[in-house]
This record gives sequence, C-alpha cells and structure tokens, in this order.
Amino acid sequence: DLGKQVKIRSQLEQALIHAIERNEFEVYYQPQIKAGSGKIVGVEALLRWHNPTLRWISPATFIPVAEHVGLIRTIGYWILTTACQQLKQWQTIGLPSLRLAVNVSPLQFADPDLTSSIQTIIKDSGINPAQLELEITEGSLMWDMDRAIKVMKKIKHEGVDLAIDDFGTGYSSLSNLRHFPLDRLKIDQSFTREIGKDKDATEITLTILTMAKRLGMRIIAEGVETAEQASFLRKNGCDEFQGFLYSRAVPADQITQLLSESQDSSKHPML
Repeated sequence: DLGKQVKIRSQLEQALIHAIERNEFEVYYQPQIKAGSGKIVGVEALLRWHNPTLRWISPATFIPVAEHVGLIRTIGYWILTTACQQLKQWQTIGLPSLRLAVNVSPLQFADPDLTSSIQTIIKDSGINPAQLELEITEGSLMWDMDRAIKVMKKIKHEGVDLAIDDFGTGYSSLSNLRHFPLDRLKIDQSFTREIGKDKDATEITLTILTMAKRLGMRIIAEGVETAEQASFLRKNGCDEFQGFLYSRAVPADQITQLLSESQDSSKHPML
C-alpha cells in the first residue's frame, strides 16, 4: 500500500509540472448570494483539474502536492489572472456588476512579490480593484501578525477587499479580528451545516455573527445547503450565502447564463 501511494504521489507531481502549459486547469465559479434579495452579488473562483490520464483530481488531493513541489505560487497567480480576465469579460459584455473572490494560499501570502503581482494582474486585466476580494486563511495571518497586518494594508491600499476564509477552524480568535483590516468574514461550512443539529456549533455561529457585526465586517456563510440554514442565518444578520442550496461551482459559461437571466429576473434560479 505504501508503494502504491508513493507511485500515485509521483504521478501527481509529474502531471502537475505540466498541467498549466497543457491547459488542464480550469477555473469554476460558485455564486455568492445576497441574503435579502437572493441575487448573485459575487462569485468565488475555484480551481478544477482534469488530467487525461488521472481524470478529475480533487483540490484536496493536488493542492498539498502543489505546495510540496513549490508550484502553489505559480498556480495561485494563474488562477488570479484567469479569474480577473473573466471578470473583465463579463463587464465587457454588459453583465451586472460582480465581486470576485479569489483564495490566496499561505505560501502565496508569504511571497514578497504578492502586492506587486496583484498590481500587475489588475492593470493587465483592466478590472476595477474594488471588485476584487482576496480570501486569506487564518493560518496565514497568525504565524507573524505584524507582517500580516503590513501586507494586508498594502493590499488594501490598492483598493482590493480582504476576507478571512473558513473562520473558526484555524488559529485565531475573535479578539484578533480587530487587528486586521478585513472587510468580510466567511463562516466555515463545518459550522453552517450543523445549525439546528449541534447546539455548540449553533452558538459559535451566533457569536461569530454578533462579533463580526460589531467590528463592522460583512459576513458570508459557506456550505448553505438547506432553506432552514438560510433562514436562521438571515434572521441573525448574515449578509450573504454560498452553497449547494443556490449553486455548485460551475464553469464560467454557466455563470454568464445566470447573470444574463438575472437582468430579467429579481431572483436567480437554482442550479
């Protein structure tokens, strides 16, 4: 079994090295829904990989490998570039204004060239930086808080929004939030999915909602799968939803269709 795992790992590493140049990666987009109106107000860019030999490979499988072999920065900037170009294309064809959320890996966040790379990508794509939001994990912030705050301030200076991703699962605490120049807090799906089922998870979610509001941050919950979850979150002040109740992550052309339909409808159909 160990030999088989090593062989598979080696195959993944070799395939990853050539994945970008062979156009095997694709960016999917998951809609982010305004709690009050049901309209799509944003999308999160999510990486998908289809290799001719290995077929579809889960990000949970290949992202750690990409980090190990030192490709995660290259892949991260490719996602950001591709997603920003897509956002500009949506703008060009006259679709409704949209916020684009893109994840920044811990290794990418530690890159000294992060801010200048963001500047270049924004300039080359021609997007409005105010429509870009970078999602940063808790772990990225807590290793060196002083450095993290400096980097975040530089990014904010470029006009880009910042969100903390998967809040509640990492190293930080609610008290640490006040130190960071954050615009949005994203409640992790592990809490969302337990609403109404697990008392502790429900109470933690309520605490996060209350504290984030007091700190002036907007809140989005991921992993919303039922109408009951959405109703609870809406009632307790959550601003936006993301999850299978509204849509899975889909290719860009399907988002284009949804946005086109939204121009004639007050609410978006579920996929």
